[in-house]
Amino acid sequence: MRSILFLIAVFAVSTPLVQAQSWIPVDKSPLDQIYFPVDYPSLKIRNPKEVLRLRVIYSRPYKNNRDIFGSDIVPYGKIWRLGANEATEIEFFTTATIGSKKIPKGRYTLYAIPNESSWIFIINKETDIWGAFKYDQAKDVARVTVPSTELEQPIESLTINFEKTKAGVNLVAGWDKKSASLPITF
Repeated sequence: MRSILFLIAVFAVSTPLVQAQSWIPVDKSPLDQIYFPVDYPSLKIRNPKEVLRLRVIYSRPYKNNRDIFGSDIVPYGKIWRLGANEATEIEFFTTATIGSKKIPKGRYTLYAIPNESSWIFIINKETDIWGAFKYDQAKDVARVTVPSTELEQPIESLTINFEKTKAGVNLVAGWDKKSASLPITF
């Protein structure tokens, strides 16, 4: 009798836990972040010579044998959250310049408008936005048009990286067979 009561008690206690865990979503587009200087948190342990300048937080959708640019996934000429899920966030830890605009230290949303041969990168002061559904152009801080590059080998998941330059850094976004580079100076 005690074993039956014990089993009933275990079942009664564990059932809500199993049910509670069933709502946890598994994201098909994992969250990622990149710092400049690259890998800053681990460099911080060793007293880096460079100061932390910026960080990008974004979700990385996969190509999955789909045509990406110029399709229903990322149409040409339309605002794109530069990733999946929440719109991509960029945080400046120091004042930066993009195009001819000074960007004060702070958090922003980073959007893009891809076209066949160029992308428009947009820094917008509205943050914590899902997708680009409520994008408000009146809140743009900077817009810069840059040429896009056709890649020989496709990139499976959206990747954002930094390339150091003499004046600052290029934020490079690439996915499928397209890439574009946003110059940022400090």
